[in-house]
Amino acid sequence: MFRFSSLAIACALTTALPAEAASVGFDGDWKQQKFSLFSQNRYGFRGNTLTVASDGAVSLAYKALPEALWPAKSARWSWSVTEGVPPTDLRKKGGDDRNLALYFVFLPADQAQAFKGASVRKLMGADAARVLVYVWGGAAQRGAVLDSPYLGARGKTVVLRTAGTGHSAESVDLARDYGRAFGGVPGALVGLAVSGDSDDTDSTIRASVSGLQVN
Repeated sequence: MFRFSSLAIACALTTALPAEAASVGFDGDWKQQKFSLFSQNRYGFRGNTLTVASDGAVSLAYKALPEALWPAKSARWSWSVTEGVPPTDLRKKGGDDRNLALYFVFLPADQAQAFKGASVRKLMGADAARVLVYVWGGAAQRGAVLDSPYLGARGKTVVLRTAGTGHSAESVDLARDYGRAFGGVPGALVGLAVSGDSDDTDSTIRASVSGLQVN
């Protein structure tokens, strides 16, 4: 079960990015957030690619974004799953396993500076935080809008791919999805996170995310 959320909104799933999109490397700036002393994933940070191995476990890898990327309003990436969890109900607290989830964390521009250097727990728990989560997993169809069992009003989940294996390239319009999820326009994109979640089904995930870019 993922402690922060299942989130989903109806959104445009195929928005292209301009050529000047900025790459977000998988480097030493990423930090792992564990939810149990004995349950954590294994992440491989390999420059352009993040590998995720999960065996009946759950944890999250998080990276704070530099201020130059705070205005970003769109994103793209590729992801692959060779082993994954079975279909689940992403709305169910304690039963929302998924292969992969990408989190885009926003704060109002006038509050972003105050949270620089904050832990991902503190950041996602902030009343003003808003989180879009794009998911590969669950039983709902692509584009389904699901409520979060953990983040409440602070988060929404977009299902991009249902449970299963394969490879896919994704491109999302964060500004449009934010407006449909929360109303208004997004503030500063202060952080990104990636998770794999297999603890409820005691299953196995072998997956990767590559070519992550924001603009």
